[in-house]
Amino acid sequence: QVQLVESGGGLVQPGGSLRLSCAASGSIFSIYAMGWYRQGPGKQRELVARITSTGNTNYAASVRGRFTISRDTAKNTMYLQMNSLKPEDTAVYFCNAFRSTKNEYWGQGTQVTVSS
Repeated sequence: QVQLVESGGGLVQPGGSLRLSCAASGSIFSIYAMGWYRQGPGKQRELVARITSTGNTNYAASVRGRFTISRDTAKNTMYLQMNSLKPEDTAVYFCNAFRSTKNEYWGQGTQVTVSS
């Protein structure tokens, strides 16, 4: 069983920055693909950024160039650095760990609100 705990959400003005963290319960990064998803008001959950077990990354077009996904294997923690935030980035952000359909885990989510 993998446990994921997100932190770092909050209220920020447009153009501001936030860094989200996802602490995993063990050393899983070498065997799990990790990702950040978000679900805005009235919207479906969508992939924001993903990092594979080998370190390859990919991003949603809407965040490419503004967001950066990374991980610290020594701390078992994944990050999402979010810059140039826009009101449309407002959502609950979820951490995900995926190895197979039977080995997929989610965090509880952290709220990000971009508003002046």
